[in-house]
Amino acid sequence: IYTDGASRGNPGLAAIGAAIKDEQGRLVAHISQCIGRTTNNQAEYSAVITALEEAIRLGAKQVDICSDSQLVVRQINGQYRVRKAALKPLYYRVKQLQSLLQDFTITHIPRQQNTEADNLANMALNRV
Repeated sequence: IYTDGASRGNPGLAAIGAAIKDEQGRLVAHISQCIGRTTNNQAEYSAVITALEEAIRLGAKQVDICSDSQLVVRQINGQYRVRKAALKPLYYRVKQLQSLLQDFTITHIPRQQNTEADNLANMALNRV
């Protein structure tokens, strides 16, 4: 799963994008939706949460997430503490969804390797 959150302003109008692929790399679902006014980090978390919910709904037992948000990846992996009160419920929701899976990884990737999810988030913002 490739995820991205975008915010025009911080906080500002925000959207999420995600590309969910099977083991062979075939696209099985995509997400492109506005989520209202949030910070960029809240949008990044929302993208991960919505993608996980969809993957679980589709029957996934193992999920590998790629995100260009170093903060979100490092918080979920336990390398950084979650200090912002607004991010804590989002972090706990990710952990709750993670517990429903047999295997879960989240990896930080450079922005230029996340263009599909980035495009989906920007498409949602451009529709508004």
